[in-house]
Amino acid sequence: MQTSQTSSGQTPASEAAPFVPVILAGGSGERFWPLSRRHRPKQFLTLDDSGRSLLQATSDRLVELCGEPEGLMVVTGNDYRSQVLEQLPDMPLENLLVEPAARDTAPAVLYAALRIGRTQPDAVMGVFPADHRVTDTQTFSRVVRQAIALASSSGRLVTIGITPTFPATGYGYIQRGESMGDGEEFTAYAVTRFTEKPDSETAQGFLADGGYAWNSGMFIWKVSAILDAFRQHQPELYGQLSAAMDADANGLTHRALRETFPQLPKISIDYAILEKSDAVSVIPAEFGWDDLGDWNALERLLKGEGENVAVGRHVGLDTGGAILYTTNGDDLIATIGLEDVVVVRANEVTLVVRKDRTQDIKRVVQQLKEHPDLERFA
Repeated sequence: MQTSQTSSGQTPASEAAPFVPVILAGGSGERFWPLSRRHRPKQFLTLDDSGRSLLQATSDRLVELCGEPEGLMVVTGNDYRSQVLEQLPDMPLENLLVEPAARDTAPAVLYAALRIGRTQPDAVMGVFPADHRVTDTQTFSRVVRQAIALASSSGRLVTIGITPTFPATGYGYIQRGESMGDGEEFTAYAVTRFTEKPDSETAQGFLADGGYAWNSGMFIWKVSAILDAFRQHQPELYGQLSAAMDADANGLTHRALRETFPQLPKISIDYAILEKSDAVSVIPAEFGWDDLGDWNALERLLKGEGENVAVGRHVGLDTGGAILYTTNGDDLIATIGLEDVVVVRANEVTLVVRKDRTQDIKRVVQQLKEHPDLERFA
């Protein structure tokens, strides 16, 4: 992957640094329950007609950037190891990092950075969620290439922002500061602050202001820069994880890592590093991004001319604004007098929820996990 450009737009091979994209694929995708289940969460599902799962689609667009499947790395949990290998058969086994316990994104990012740093200390590292949708892959690639060039030349921590199109309350927001220069296709800005999931009034203010971007959860930085940031802002986390990896370096097992990982703090990369650092930049862009956060995303994916969005057979009487989904093509969903609801029939589970309450699906899943007789449905 080439990371800096001459005036002609080409990068001399001598200046190129390796680009290592890391896919975070350990999420549970609970808000897409009951289609997304503990044994097969959202990132392994195919939600459109492409025939590719969300993980595979993410891999496809990143391989275009790093050049070959061997350049890709995935971080996931023990329960999903075999599914990652099944869906990404061309990725080397050693590029799969398995977390002994789920501790949110900061430990996952540090784990990958430490591993990359052992063999490619000069690399530029990208962090990408496994379960997002991107429709304009060409623009996506151009944005990432510019982010790589900025991270490589400046040592800054670069986040890719999404230009807001509506006052979303389910996304984090990034406030833009001063422009970091002209002459590039996309403008980079210093980051002033992060705001996590504002209320409706605040989100409307952000949209009207025009100086905010959605936080996509995609990040680009030099491996050395992110490791320095962890040393500065999370020294205990850095010390614990690096010591465990050092202890395992010459052994045949990962005993120290298995013992240490569950003891690490559960903290996101945003809280752990980005909100504390004064060296963060954002490049806002629009490339058909959707985080597919819950069932309402299906409406954005598939909305056509009709009043409802239906995957599978549906007969409705006085029904509008509904999202209907069944995994069995022989099943039929019939609705009468319903407005703005989601009805999902997946395997032996049926979900009926108002569209404005889909964020509460996680609470139902948690209740299932707490009841031995119902845990198998989680």
